[in-house]
Amino acid sequence: MKKRYFIFQKGSGISPYIWSVFSILPFYFIFQSSSTPEIIVGFILTIFFFVAYRFAFISNKWPVYLWTCLLIAISITMTILFHFIYFAFYIAYYNGKIRNKIAFIIIYIIHLIATTVAININVVMRDELFLKQIPFVVIIWIAVILLPFNLYNKRKQDQLEAQLDVANKRISELVIQEERQRIARDLHDTLGQKLSLIGLKSDLARKVIYKNPEHAKLELKDIQQTARTALNEVRQMVSQMRGIRLKEEIVRVRQILDAAEIEMQIEHDLPFKNSSLFLENILSMCMKEAVTNVVKHSKATICSIVLKQTENEIHLTIQDNGIGMKAENDIMKGSGLLGMKERLEFVNGTLEFNQEKGTKLLIKVPNMVNQRNKEEQV
Repeated sequence: MKKRYFIFQKGSGISPYIWSVFSILPFYFIFQSSSTPEIIVGFILTIFFFVAYRFAFISNKWPVYLWTCLLIAISITMTILFHFIYFAFYIAYYNGKIRNKIAFIIIYIIHLIATTVAININVVMRDELFLKQIPFVVIIWIAVILLPFNLYNKRKQDQLEAQLDVANKRISELVIQEERQRIARDLHDTLGQKLSLIGLKSDLARKVIYKNPEHAKLELKDIQQTARTALNEVRQMVSQMRGIRLKEEIVRVRQILDAAEIEMQIEHDLPFKNSSLFLENILSMCMKEAVTNVVKHSKATICSIVLKQTENEIHLTIQDNGIGMKAENDIMKGSGLLGMKERLEFVNGTLEFNQEKGTKLLIKVPNMVNQRNKEEQV
């Protein structure tokens, strides 16, 4: 298959053709002159302009001012001698590509003043060739005013979009890292103890299988039961990874509290408006962890759960009438609240606790609007 060769880059539109016309145009104005020396000077100035224009683009620091001043001088000369104003468009385009803000402003002001002066000189001289192209001269003058700022702001916008892309990639990496840590933490909590227990009981059963077969049978039965429990917990964990809505978690929490003979009092605003599955999943895990703490540690008879959505936040309050906890160190070490804090920090949430009458946990997270739902509402 034959390769296709393109003179211009794909996606560049008609701009290369416009620049090509502008590059040929000065020679038309040069040949309008009747003097051979003027034609030679025009050719030299035109060639030198394009050479200087190339060097201006590849220069840095002080040479930028040098080449730009030469370009402006050639542009003014061409405007006065040959009534060719269009080199000002080249300079305006180059000015918009300058990255340094101070250099951009200085060159912009010098170029605008120089172009305005050159135009006024030709208007005063009332040259017929120049007056015929007054509409185009006005367009070039407007371009000298607006084009540099347009290109400068466009470049700044591109830089901000590039930084935003980097930030989004970083956030995606953090999401993956956090999810890996959460999975590792859940696997350790779910399988770590169970597998250790299975290993110990397997060793014990192997040692007593000939001396005390009945004891070995009991150990093997415990191993079987532990393995089934671990399997159920893994299935439950996988189900949680798929995402759980708060309504579904409330049903499970009620079952846990009923099994522990703890009265459940629930108040909620469900379903929340435009809440994401990701946010509800985090709140569901926090609710389950908090209720598990109530069942294990509180010796409570009542557990109250309140779910409220305000304009900016979602509040989850879990309170019991139990014995409370001894100290903050105990809270962070033994009750799983450290994992809750880590999850909440990931969504800019907060966790507060109070132990005046039992234990009270207050979880606040900012509303994370489901983008798809939001777009459908617009």
